[in-house]
Amino acid sequence: MKIIVDANIVFSGILNSNGKIGDLLLNSGKLIQFIAPSFLKTEIQNHYDRICKISGMELQQVKEAEYQVCRNIRFISEEQILPGLWKIAEKLVSDIDPNDTHYIAYSKHFRSKIWSGDKALVKGLFEKGFTNFYTTDELFGWREKRKR
Repeated sequence: MKIIVDANIVFSGILNSNGKIGDLLLNSGKLIQFIAPSFLKTEIQNHYDRICKISGMELQQVKEAEYQVCRNIRFISEEQILPGLWKIAEKLVSDIDPNDTHYIAYSKHFRSKIWSGDKALVKGLFEKGFTNFYTTDELFGWREKRKR
């Protein structure tokens, strides 16, 4: 199964790699193919100071957590997504959060659900009929059933 991973999930995994999100990112490689936009790598680096402050970790510890969390994520260049899908995605999120356009475009391109903890995004898109999301609990439950 392919899943589009958004930034808040990756940040949560870095901040707490021992939690449910970290567990999913670190230990689901044979069952789930995680996909994210390439820009997410830069976004993580741009927030190193904030991650260090929130987590209490030193920069090197944050980089190690980032490596572990991201090693099972396939980062895909934005150029691979069809232009028409960007337009559809922009229209869907324009009044919710335009910064989330990437995740919708990737979801449509890969015909995959998005794993997100962004409640405002999920609620806003659900009201527009876009329901291609997994919550952490749903994804965890799905994985646990497959592991048996």
